Amino acid sequence: IIIIFIFIASSSATMATQSVCIYGGKGALGSVCVTYFKERGFNTISVDLVANEEADGNVVLSTKQSLAEQNEKVVSDVQALIKDGKLKGVICVAGGWAGGNAASEELIRNTELMFKQSVWTSIICARLAALCLAPDGVVCLTGAVPALGATAGMIGYGMAKAAVHQLVKSLAAEGSGLPQGACSVAILPMTLDTPMNRKFMKGADTSSWTPLETVAKLIHGWVAEKAPASGSLAQIITQNSETTVVIE
Repeated sequence: IIIIFIFIASSSATMATQSVCIYGGKGALGSVCVTYFKERGFNTISVDLVANEEADGNVVLSTKQSLAEQNEKVVSDVQALIKDGKLKGVICVAGGWAGGNAASEELIRNTELMFKQSVWTSIICARLAALCLAPDGVVCLTGAVPALGATAGMIGYGMAKAAVHQLVKSLAAEGSGLPQGACSVAILPMTLDTPMNRKFMKGADTSSWTPLETVAKLIHGWVAEKAPASGSLAQIITQNSETTVVIE
């Protein structure tokens, strides 16, 4: 286990020829990632249900599309946007949360939703990375600390995030299909400081919430500078407004 404090120097170098694809690029964290990478010279492609006007390119999906249809749309549109180029990073920050134990009437519906939001998006990113990632590129997915153990009150969520963790490990293994030298990693946040969390968790101790720009800065550092060992699960833990990353 490696514990590091987040302190990544901002690079002033221009990287106009480097591209990243951010899946979930119109969400709270995704929007911050688009801004952070774009301000540092990256060409940004957003994949989401609605366009991100700040991104250099957009792939807009529909909830009516099947997994196969979404995958085909993402791969073909991204390939058209980068032409003969390669992606320096494929970043999946799409997802959501829904609860329910085995006795819950919402269990099946919520589990299906969790798999669509976390597993579908992650496996599409894996396929995109296999086809479009640069040999030294990074594919970064989003897991969750609670899914490292039992999640009795949110079974579907825990299953979906555990599947993401497994995917990261599989992509890091020999014969995964990723380009030689590519890195597979996952962020495992606890609670992110998003507008929705502030709206629905009024009065909560926000000193344990991780700022979105802190996460964007961490991912950017992995893509632009040095990533951890492939297969790493990076727990992002904030206490007393100080964030550390525990990499396993």
